[in-house]
Amino acid sequence: MTDKNKRYGIRITMPGNDPLAMPHLLGEDWESFRWYETEEERNRALEDIPREHQFSRSGDRPSIHCEPVDR
Repeated sequence: MTDKNKRYGIRITMPGNDPLAMPHLLGEDWESFRWYETEEERNRALEDIPREHQFSRSGDRPSIHCEPVDR
C-alpha cells in the first residue's frame, strides 16, 4: 500500500530554536509526515518517535513536535 492510501499520519516539526532549524540546514519551515494504515499503528508510533533512542547519547531526546493527522 502506498502512503497516499494510508489515512493515519504523524506530522513532525521542530521548534524554532532547534539548531537544525537554521536556514543553512533544514530551515524553520521543515516538516515531515509519516503515514500508517491503522490508527493503532499511528498511536504506537506517536509514543515511540519522541523517546530516547538506542544510539542517542544518554539523556538526549529528539527535539521534535509530533501531532496526529488524518486524511
